Amino acid sequence: MSEESRAEAFLYLVSCFRARLRRNIRVQPVLDCLPSLSAEERERVEAAALQRGEGEAAELLLRALERRPRRLFPEFLQALERGGCHLAASYLHPSLSQLPSPGEEAQHDLCVQLVQLLHRALVDNMRAVQVAEKCLQLRIFHEEDLERIQTAAENRGNREGARELLRRIVQKKDWFSPFLRALRETRHEDLADELSGNTAGVENRENGINNRTNEEVEVTRQPGDAAVEDFKQQENVNDNSASESSVLESSFGENSAVSESDVPVGDGSINNVNENLGQSSSTTSDSDEDEEESRASPGPELILRDYQMEVAKPALNGENIIICLPTGSGKTRVAVYITKDHLDRKRKASEPGKVIVLVNKVPLVEQHLRKEFQPFLKHWYQVIGLSGDTQLKISFPEVIKQYDVIISTAQILENSLSNAAEEEEEGVLLSDFSLIIIDECHHTQKEGVYNNIMRRYLKEKMKNRKLAKENNSLIPQPQILGLTASPGVGGATSSMKAVEHILKICANLDACRIMTVEEHVSQLRNQVKEPYKKTVIADDKRRDPFREKIIDIMKDIQNYCQLYPKSEFGTQPYEQWVIREEKKAAKDEKRKQRVCAEHLKKYNDALQINDTIRMVDAYSHLRNFYKEEKSKKTVVSDDEDEPTVSKQDETDEFLIGLFYEKKKQLKELAKKSEYENETLTKLRNTLMEEFTKTDEPRGIIFTKTRQSATALLQWIKDNKKFEEVGIKAQYLIGAGHNSETKPMTQNEQREVIDKFRDGRVNLLIATTVAEEGLDIKECNIVIRYGLVTNEIAMLQARGRARADESTYALVASSGSGAVEREDVNSFREKMMYKAIQYVQKMPQKEYLEKIQTFQLQSLMEKKMKTKRDQCKTYKKNPSLIKFLCKNCHKMVCSGEDIQVIENMHHVSVKKDFQNLYHTRENKTLQEKHADYQTNGEIICKDCGQAWGNMMVHRGLDMPCLKIKNFVVVFEGKKTTKDIFKKWGELPVRFPVFDYVGHCPSSDED
Repeated sequence: MSEESRAEAFLYLVSCFRARLRRNIRVQPVLDCLPSLSAEERERVEAAALQRGEGEAAELLLRALERRPRRLFPEFLQALERGGCHLAASYLHPSLSQLPSPGEEAQHDLCVQLVQLLHRALVDNMRAVQVAEKCLQLRIFHEEDLERIQTAAENRGNREGARELLRRIVQKKDWFSPFLRALRETRHEDLADELSGNTAGVENRENGINNRTNEEVEVTRQPGDAAVEDFKQQENVNDNSASESSVLESSFGENSAVSESDVPVGDGSINNVNENLGQSSSTTSDSDEDEEESRASPGPELILRDYQMEVAKPALNGENIIICLPTGSGKTRVAVYITKDHLDRKRKASEPGKVIVLVNKVPLVEQHLRKEFQPFLKHWYQVIGLSGDTQLKISFPEVIKQYDVIISTAQILENSLSNAAEEEEEGVLLSDFSLIIIDECHHTQKEGVYNNIMRRYLKEKMKNRKLAKENNSLIPQPQILGLTASPGVGGATSSMKAVEHILKICANLDACRIMTVEEHVSQLRNQVKEPYKKTVIADDKRRDPFREKIIDIMKDIQNYCQLYPKSEFGTQPYEQWVIREEKKAAKDEKRKQRVCAEHLKKYNDALQINDTIRMVDAYSHLRNFYKEEKSKKTVVSDDEDEPTVSKQDETDEFLIGLFYEKKKQLKELAKKSEYENETLTKLRNTLMEEFTKTDEPRGIIFTKTRQSATALLQWIKDNKKFEEVGIKAQYLIGAGHNSETKPMTQNEQREVIDKFRDGRVNLLIATTVAEEGLDIKECNIVIRYGLVTNEIAMLQARGRARADESTYALVASSGSGAVEREDVNSFREKMMYKAIQYVQKMPQKEYLEKIQTFQLQSLMEKKMKTKRDQCKTYKKNPSLIKFLCKNCHKMVCSGEDIQVIENMHHVSVKKDFQNLYHTRENKTLQEKHADYQTNGEIICKDCGQAWGNMMVHRGLDMPCLKIKNFVVVFEGKKTTKDIFKKWGELPVRFPVFDYVGHCPSSDED
């Protein structure tokens, strides 16, 4: 046969058996025997094997061979033989007589399925190295196979060695009979009997009769009655389980998946075996085919890379640790591996095992459930996700009893722990869990919910020390695993302060060590690409008449109310100053100064918007505010004969009049493009440059506020050039309600992230909600648009740019200070890594002593704070306080008129309270076009100041008050007045809402 004919035959055979070749090629030993393959192609294939698995790597190798078949085919065939891939080689043999027959293929596939069915028993009970050595003697394995199995067993335990053995053996040719012989000769007769369907052997052994025989059981009788029964039992279990479980539960992954489309139907005997296994070879409907495919597909393969295994080892040995790996390096996958290993060990030891994974953001619950824990664990363990948005028909303690792995927001656990402390029915204990995984664990500090949970853990640990001295039984404590990309330095300005911060995080998590990659750094670098960093500075010396006009208005207001700041207009210090003045004026009942300060803040916001977005956005911000103010100060009578009443006093008339006097000039200036923001020009140039570099670009712009995110999206939509280069943008903002801009719901966030993942959206404009945790598709370009916070946020944002040849850019104006703050963060990042290394090198005794000191300090601080809060709470009773309208200082109600619904909503139960306020439609709900008329906003009848919202509680309309809208006056020996942001800050305990006392009653009722 000519070379050309051989090449054509090779290409034909590859096209016929591509799926089987992908499953049965071990890439590395084949590459070792392929000297003609270029170095560049070799590196690509090796990188794919490390990052995406053997199947993807084999596909790349086949493509490389298809480009040069005449040159590489003979060498490749020889490489398969020498590399131990005999089964793969048989599919590409030039002689058609050497190709496996359809019957042989079907027989092989059934053997693979049988191993998959018995995978758990084999992994749990097989002495991997001993069997591998015997397989080498029987010439099933090569030396490299044995070395890999030995390495897996030594580094990750016998179970992982067994998994590696099974992955390799099903890729060999004519392997089943020799494998049975290897099992028998290494005293695994029970496993050999189960594989061969020798039920008599199993029964005899159970009765204590040793029926071992030296004769090998041949595979003339493929999976017999015992195998059929196993299969049926497995099907029954799966039919009763909650969801998408598969019959073939294993960790083979792609390398051993058996697809029906790949199995040619052979002779009648094979058909009979198929029928016995519930896999009829006759023509079926589409739905039946889908069902068969789901049954035949095993779960994804759970294998860690070397650097992941390096950081996981102490946790696999039961130690409390912190794993510190960069964004995109697979921290969650490590946690899944540790979870499965932990539960497997507990099950084998017949001990209770329960894992809870704590997250700090609601979207992370579903993300971890759907992307990581559910796919890898669903075949062995019950997994569930819980958050405040979850609608459950059973209580949290019941969920804990029924499920093995719970992914939950930390607050749910904290609430249940508090309930248990108060001896309520809906409580759980830390001892109910055997492993607690804390995601983004750098938040375990100060008064964060993670730290509150861990303080309970530390208190139990201290109690156990006392119990141990008294020879009493100890409280069971869970293992702790913390995950973070960056613990930060906590604002440290010196190396020792940074070390102290790292030690405190370790102490709070009771970690015996903090793990980073040391041995496999190069592999980690291959996985996590470092982006190219650049800084784009805009010149802010241009003339800006729009800004000048706003500053003139602000000066007029300052002169009117006699308030003069030391800070520059449009800066953060000015904003802080004006907020302080507003609070001070509210305390002193100086309404003129308070209202002017409130308006000055709005103008300062407009200046900041003008500096980052467009003039028209700043103008719209002011226009909407004054439109709202005007409507609040105007009361339209229900009676057509009565005139419209204005509630404006002198100050209101001055401020509203001043804006409307300057409104036309501001509107005209906002339209002049020659005065447009230079920073926006730099952003436009950066986007155009980056989005024309690659074929499939993806990017994120991080910006400070929700308002700037929505405004930037509108700017992009208004600019047709962005559309021409293929930019499809959408914003991604938080779900909280503490902003004038309407929030995104969890479903809206999820929908945007899904669109970004599949390419329907390729540019996200996001607030800090997208920096941490969320599983966002890798990006080519990440831009921090004038937004610089701390070193943790910088690392998190930079970690989003992890595509090949990606860019991380800071776009800011020269006078904003953003560049300087970014330099400080870079310095702190280096300080953090040095501090971690210092902590890792500390003598263990010194480390543990410092950890214990910080733990005692944390518990003592919490104890003292609790005492102070109790003293404050019990010294003040509700009758001693009064609430005044923040704007007009009218007496609204006293503390005796406040009751609490569900420990959260503070409502006024004052008689005739409805006479003090008007109700109007909720502005946020109007913007969302939602129909919640009962959730109207309540405003002061005299001055229009917002007080809160109406809420419906069990059919009752109740006015729910927001404390930030009131001045709180304490009566006693000394009278002080103050404004609080949250009800929890008040040193007063209010009674629970008396539902029965407020239900309207009648004789008819």
